[in-house]
Formats: sequence, C-alpha cells, structure tokens
Amino acid sequence: MTIQGLVICLVLGGVAGWLAGLLVRDFALGLIGAIVVGIVGAIIAGRVLPQIGFVFVGGILPEIVNAVIGAVLLLLVTGLFHRAI
Repeated sequence: MTIQGLVICLVLGGVAGWLAGLLVRDFALGLIGAIVVGIVGAIIAGRVLPQIGFVFVGGILPEIVNAVIGAVLLLLVTGLFHRAI
C-alpha cells in the first residue's frame, strides 16, 4: 500500500466512523476512535453485505456508505455486548 492509499484509507475511515458516531448516539468517538471504527466497519461491510446481496459499487461515495453501514453495525453490536455486561 502506498502512502497515498494509506491516507485515503484513514480519511475515509475517519469520515465513516464520524458519521456512524452521529447515527448511533450512545457512542462518543474521538478522532482515533472514529478512524478505527470506520476502517473496521469497512472491513465488516466488505464481508457481510455481499453475503446478503446489499452492496453499493463504484467510487468514493458508495465506499463511504458501505463503511458507514458496517461501522453502525459494529457500534450496535458493541453496544449490545456492553449493555449485557
């Protein structure tokens, strides 16, 4: 991965994590938390969404939408486990 690819990944992860943090109100994410949640959300979306037949393709905007969906799923599941403990 090039430096440019890494920077794009971090920026898209940060945007996706920030948007997911806005959608799921119980979580306050800092900059690093938003980036981590966004990147992990993108990985989750890349694995889960094609299996259920729901994928946006082509360009940056669909990638952000996929990452936000995955990040929201991550935050909701994390919230469920956090409340159960």
